[in-house]
Amino acid sequence: MNEEAPSFKSQLLGHLPSLRAFARSLSGSADRADDLVQDTLMKAWSKQSSFEPGTNLRAWLFTILRNEFLTQARKQGREQSSGDPSYADGLAVLPEQPSSLDLKDLRAALKQLPEDQREAIVLVGALGMSYEEAAEICGCALGTLKSRVNRARSRLCDLMQVGNGAEFGPESEITGIATAQAPI
Repeated sequence: MNEEAPSFKSQLLGHLPSLRAFARSLSGSADRADDLVQDTLMKAWSKQSSFEPGTNLRAWLFTILRNEFLTQARKQGREQSSGDPSYADGLAVLPEQPSSLDLKDLRAALKQLPEDQREAIVLVGALGMSYEEAAEICGCALGTLKSRVNRARSRLCDLMQVGNGAEFGPESEITGIATAQAPI
């Protein structure tokens, strides 16, 4: 092993929470998100020699995760499903806290967005990435990313029947997605 492996490992571990949140937003399932993050970390670890030290590790990891998600989605589209996945969703007990209900409504609304808009709004709003970093991860122009975020916010407010993000609870996951401010 070379001397960079421990610092590379610690850097990977530092990005786990953000990777998991992004994977959860893409997959809609905690179990699938965990599998997606694990696949991402395995690919990153096996390809660490291709990572250029000093460049943006976070963007590199998010790109790997996004590509892995898209690969799995294409593969799943070719496979036959064995059962109704909505059945398991119906077994969950609804939370009693209003903010938890808001978050559940937000997740449901996010699922109704086109994939490119959902990806953009989660990167910028929920994970707090800059527009530039999110555009790099999505592989699109900065203006395109900003447009996707704006359309996603508008559509989410329509779907959730709210005027703006101030009508949500104080949770950063919700207000970050629903408000028009993002890190620059």
